[in-house]
Amino acid sequence: MNPKQLMQLRKIQKELSKEVVEVEAGDGAVVIQVNGEQKVKKVTIDPERTEDIAKLEKWLESAITQAITKSQQIAAEKMKSASSGLNLGI
Repeated sequence: MNPKQLMQLRKIQKELSKEVVEVEAGDGAVVIQVNGEQKVKKVTIDPERTEDIAKLEKWLESAITQAITKSQQIAAEKMKSASSGLNLGI
């Protein structure tokens, strides 16, 4: 990988760290934010809508899974567009 390609990949990584996906579950009872690096940035729980712990657990699982999936899609799109024309061996 040449220095230009390496700089391009670092730029994409920096952009992904700033990209935030937000997903709701349980009709807004749970809100999860994940960045483009698939790191959970914020979890918000509305206490007025979460009396049932079993439901809360399912909503959290669903929201986190959806957020990570969306984040992975964004990362894949950025990598695909950046790697077009570059021979990265990907």
